[in-house]
Amino acid sequence: MPMEAHDIEALIRSRFPDAKITITDLAGDGNHWAAEVIDASFKGMNRVQQQRAVYAALQGAMDGPNGALHALALTTKAPD
Repeated sequence: MPMEAHDIEALIRSRFPDAKITITDLAGDGNHWAAEVIDASFKGMNRVQQQRAVYAALQGAMDGPNGALHALALTTKAPD
């Protein structure tokens, strides 16, 4: 079953409670999402490290064909 935007945000927010998080449904099908996560904890991390931290927060939702989240385009950065 597809994930809802608020479910994706809740998973990310569990790890990054103070982040600015924007979730966008890219295809209108509940399966293809984009997320922008801006959080101070990303300072000093490269993009790969930032994105790995966000994927870890998803708690397996993207794990293989049985994952609830099919596709997530991820943009991460520390605040300016």
